[in-house]
Amino acid sequence: LKDQFDNLDKHTQWGIDFLEKYAKFVKERIEIEQNYAKQLRNLVKKYCPKRSPKDEEPRFTSCIAFFNILNELNDYAGQREVVAEEMGHRVYGELMRYSHDLKTERKMHLQEGRKAQQYLDMCWKQMDNSKKKFERECREAEKAQQSYERLDNDTNATKADVEKAKQQLNLRTHMADENKNEYAAQLQNFNGEQHKHYYIVIPQIYKQLQEMDERRTIKLSECYKGFADSERKVIPIISKCLEGMILAAKSVDEHRDSQLVIDCFKSGFEPPGDFPFEDYSQNIYRTISDGTISTPKQEGMRIDSKTTVGKAKGKLWLFGKKPKPQSPPLTPTSLYTSSTPNGSQYPIFSIEPVHYCMSDIKTGKPRIPSFRSLKRGWSVKMGPALEDFSHLPPEQRRKKLQQRIDELNRELQKETDQKDALIKMKDVYEKNPQMGDPGSLQPKLTETMSNMDRLRMEIHKNEAWLSEVEGKVAARSDRRHSSDINHLVTQGRESPEGSYTDDANQEVRGPPQQHAHPNEFDDEFEDDDPLPAIGHCKAIYPFDGHNEGTLAMKEGEILYIIEEDKGDGWTRARRHNGEEGYVPTSYIDVTLEKNSKGA
Repeated sequence: LKDQFDNLDKHTQWGIDFLEKYAKFVKERIEIEQNYAKQLRNLVKKYCPKRSPKDEEPRFTSCIAFFNILNELNDYAGQREVVAEEMGHRVYGELMRYSHDLKTERKMHLQEGRKAQQYLDMCWKQMDNSKKKFERECREAEKAQQSYERLDNDTNATKADVEKAKQQLNLRTHMADENKNEYAAQLQNFNGEQHKHYYIVIPQIYKQLQEMDERRTIKLSECYKGFADSERKVIPIISKCLEGMILAAKSVDEHRDSQLVIDCFKSGFEPPGDFPFEDYSQNIYRTISDGTISTPKQEGMRIDSKTTVGKAKGKLWLFGKKPKPQSPPLTPTSLYTSSTPNGSQYPIFSIEPVHYCMSDIKTGKPRIPSFRSLKRGWSVKMGPALEDFSHLPPEQRRKKLQQRIDELNRELQKETDQKDALIKMKDVYEKNPQMGDPGSLQPKLTETMSNMDRLRMEIHKNEAWLSEVEGKVAARSDRRHSSDINHLVTQGRESPEGSYTDDANQEVRGPPQQHAHPNEFDDEFEDDDPLPAIGHCKAIYPFDGHNEGTLAMKEGEILYIIEEDKGDGWTRARRHNGEEGYVPTSYIDVTLEKNSKGA
């Protein structure tokens, strides 16, 4: 039985070692999950777009799908972290706590078994000592009896010796009887303790060790199940992540990506038109007698305004400038004439080659805004400012302006909400002075009103630019339609300086002047007609008009109304000298015409 106790000691120790071995396995698995999740997050972070909020890179469906896949992969990494956390809390942590409790319980049970064994050994030693003492006393009693019998049978022995031997025999016999009783008691006690040890104490200790080992086995089974449940719990979420990746892959639309590319790089410019035919055979028809062109040729070269409606109206070239048509070769003394309907002649070219080149250089005038653009709030003094996105193509400029208007409207809505909140708070303070001072809100309210006025001015300014761009785009579409109708015309409209105009009545090539000066403004603004007046107003209060796009006015001044208040508190007006701008509606007394559409 002692050997079996040792075997049980070894078996319970092996069970604890196996439990700790499995705990070590779970710990390493947790580290693998954590490292895997960390590497996945680093991978997602590496390939995620690093763009500022103002970056307006086109959002292609393939890029959006890839970003969605990265997001799903990041969520997948999060689920791996959940698995590691669940394993660490439910499996590894529980195993370590149970292992500590198991060691303590095993140590207690083994100590109880050893104590029981030690107590049984002590009882056996006491019984064995009493047995040995009883055996020794019996031998001494036998010796005393033999001595007494020898002396009693010996005739030569004295009576005293016989009495002494008899007393010694009685003493030894008495001591033997006492040891016999003691041995019997010890034996009975040992037998009882031994029976209790092998039938009660040791079985109880073995049962406790068995229950402990069974609980260890059950705990391992629960940990195995928890290990699997940690994975099974995240399977639905992982499946959703994978489904999200599949949906992202299905969302890729090649046609939409192509349309995004078109919208991104669409400039709004028209393709270049056909180059006009340049006749170099004029020298062939010069007469020998007077060196002039014959009358039929002169009549054939007569300019007809009806046939000169070309495709060059409003032409915008691909890179912003029209390539200069090559001029015919000139000679220092060449002089060509053309007759008019009344028979008079005027020279076409009568300049030296160097002078012609210098005149051509002089005609390259800078592009500056028209008077209407100056009236809308930005002047030439601002220089090449890009606030109106004039450096962009028409289509891209329109998109940028629309985005800015949307942002300004959102900011204006925020300021409006803040103003309403301040007004409500001020009313509360006026009704309940103990809650606060109403005057303390006035500076913030004034600042909010100022911000609202500034935002309204910005919105009006950008809307003016946007309407200008949209008007030009519409004009280009009309010109494109007109160009398609007149596609068979052999010669387009071209100004004497080689630039294109928008007015068909000004397209007729007139006689060139040797000292002609270029116009002050670009031809593309010459067709901007002023808006019609829909009424008039009288200034009730003076307005300084320091802000950009506003119109200053004096008290009592009469102005024309060209655009009504759209609900933002501003009305567009014009002076008698043509200067336009926005004035506060509350500062004027407006009188609209009955038939404003026909005014």
